[in-house]
Amino acid sequence: MGLSFSLEPGWNMVYACAWRASRSCRIVTWGQPMLIFRQLFDQQSSTYTYLLADPASRESVLIDPVFEQVPREIALIEELGLRLRMSLETHVHADHVTGGWLLRQRLGSRIAVSDRSGAEGADIYFGEGDKLKFGGRHLTVLATPGHTGGCSTFVLDDASMAFTGDCVLIRGCGRTDFQQGDPAAMYASVHNKIFSLPDECLLYPAHDYRGSTVTSVAEEKIYNPRLGTEVGLEDFRGYMENLGLPHPKQIDIAVPANLKCGEPAKPASAANEPVWAPLTFTYAGFWELQPGWLEEHRSQVQVVDVREREEFEGILGHIEGATLIPLGQLQDGAARLHKDKPVVTVCRSGARSAQAVMMLEKQGFGMVANLAGGMLRWRSQRLPVEAAAD
Repeated sequence: MGLSFSLEPGWNMVYACAWRASRSCRIVTWGQPMLIFRQLFDQQSSTYTYLLADPASRESVLIDPVFEQVPREIALIEELGLRLRMSLETHVHADHVTGGWLLRQRLGSRIAVSDRSGAEGADIYFGEGDKLKFGGRHLTVLATPGHTGGCSTFVLDDASMAFTGDCVLIRGCGRTDFQQGDPAAMYASVHNKIFSLPDECLLYPAHDYRGSTVTSVAEEKIYNPRLGTEVGLEDFRGYMENLGLPHPKQIDIAVPANLKCGEPAKPASAANEPVWAPLTFTYAGFWELQPGWLEEHRSQVQVVDVREREEFEGILGHIEGATLIPLGQLQDGAARLHKDKPVVTVCRSGARSAQAVMMLEKQGFGMVANLAGGMLRWRSQRLPVEAAAD
C-alpha cells in the first residue's frame, strides 16, 4: 500500500495531486534533485512509514518504521539499491514498537529522535531547525509538541511535503490525554508552525484509520473540524477533553520499548525470522532462497514443483526428488506434504512458485520459501536436473 511520486527537475512546482484510486502522483519541481518516495502501511497499528531517498547518492531515510515490518523495509531498500542513512521518529509511539533499533542492527543505520523525547540509545538527538541530510536532500525539523512533549514534524527542503506524525492527521489530530499531551501546545504547533507552510505543501500523517493517504495545508486549514483556522483554542480544548477514547492497547509495551529506540527486552527474539536456511525477504511479501543452497541441502527440504507435468518432464527438466503438484492442484495436494519439514517451491521463473508460497502459508506451513529465479536460474547455474528433454 502506498503513494509513489515521480519528481522532475527543471520546473517550478505548479500542481500536486493525490487520489486513492491509483495511489500515484506526479509533482514537478524547480532546481531540486529527483526524490524517491514511498508510503508504506502497517495494518495492525494503521501506521504509515515513509521512505525518502536521493537517487544521485542512493542515501535514504525512513520515518516512523514499525518493528514487525523491518523485513519488508529492508527488502524494499535493497531492491531499490538504496543505503539507509537513518531512521527518524516523529515521536515516542504508544501503539507500536519502532523498527529503529532493528534497522540499526541489520543495516548499520543511525537512529534519530527528538532531544525532548526522553528516549535513550539514539545516535542523533535533533531539535528545532535542525537539518537531517540524506545525500543532496534534507528534512528540516519543526518542534510540534501537543500529542506528546517530544513530537516533531519533518519538512522536505523544498517545502513540497511535510511529515506531521500525530500532530496533524487527515481531518483530525492525535489525542492529547497522555505522554505530556497538551491541547494548547498542539494548537500552537499547528497554527503557528504547520499552517505557516505553503498552502500547497502536502501533509503526510503517522496514522490513518479510514484509508486516506495524504492531505495538504490548505485542506486542513479549511476542513479540519478540530484545528481549522476558524476553530479557537477553547473550542479545540473542549473538543479534545471530551473525546472519550479508550486506553491504547499497546501502550504498556510500546512506550517502554520506544523509550529505548525499539530495543527488545530479549534481543535474541528480535529476528522473528526463519532460521532453517539463508532466506531473503522480498518486498512482494515472501521468502526466497538461492539455487546453490538448495542443491547442497536437498535432503533437508521438500521440493515442490508447481508447473504442469509437460513442463516438469520438458526441456528444463526438474530437480531431483522434487514432488510435482501443479499450482491449480496445490490447495488439495498440500495434504501430501509435511508441515514439520521445510518446503521449497519451484516453477519456471519463480512467479507461480511465489504464489505457491502464499498458498502454503495460508494452510499453516511455517517453513516455506520460493526458489529464486526458478528452473531458469537453476539451469543457468548448471545445476543437475532429471528428465530434461533433448
